[in-house]
Amino acid sequence: MLNEEQILEAYKIIGQNVAKVRKERKVSQLSLSLDMGYKSVSVVSFAEISLKGAHFNIAHLLQISTILNVPLMELLDGVQDIIDMSKTEKLSN
Repeated sequence: MLNEEQILEAYKIIGQNVAKVRKERKVSQLSLSLDMGYKSVSVVSFAEISLKGAHFNIAHLLQISTILNVPLMELLDGVQDIIDMSKTEKLSN
């Protein structure tokens, strides 16, 4: 089972992945936010840096995947490493 620290690390990685792809596509945080149906940039900007515990949920990720035309798994890249590390830690205890 993942602990809170590992979950927060997963949120951080996902946020970084979204920011990276968004910048590669030359899409602003505001444009992405508006395309997702938000009137403010705060949802995207906070979640990209995990500010105040903000993170993208699965609905956000599905929208972002569609808007940015990127495979969903690319947005989740690196999260499996956290899960694998958690399993390794569990086996060693």
